[in-house]
Amino acid sequence: MLEKTGIVTRDRLDSKINELLSSPKRKGAILECYEEIPCNPCSTSCPTNAIIIKPDINAKPEIDYEKCTACGICVYNCPGLAILVLDMNYSESKVLFKISYELLPIPNNGDIVKGISRSGKEICDVEVVKVINGNKQDHTSLISVAVPKEHFKEFVTIKVGV
Repeated sequence: MLEKTGIVTRDRLDSKINELLSSPKRKGAILECYEEIPCNPCSTSCPTNAIIIKPDINAKPEIDYEKCTACGICVYNCPGLAILVLDMNYSESKVLFKISYELLPIPNNGDIVKGISRSGKEICDVEVVKVINGNKQDHTSLISVAVPKEHFKEFVTIKVGV
């Protein structure tokens, strides 16, 4: 399905999410690299060496959730926008996502924006918890958003303004 529509299948996504859910911390980066391409900014930017690319730079990256601190540095360093950070422990009713965001306008802390699914549909309101947009991010903001738990498997990004 990914090759035809650009949307990852639920099985592929579930396998990525289940890796994170089976870790004791239940938070960390979800690496949605489904193609073998020469790329390694995620692994070279990770301060804890939690992201590993085997000797062949074309290999898909792997993550060690014991080492991952969910800092989000890999998120804004990924040129393919293929990494999200998910924290299942954020609150009783919401999860926290850290996503890359390269559009304007950039939201502000406390804004309520639309959560968007992988198919491009609005699925819920989400709260912008934190915006990091400094020199290190190089025009790719790191946005932390609180998403209702019932939508965490559908959520991928946000829509600001209408």
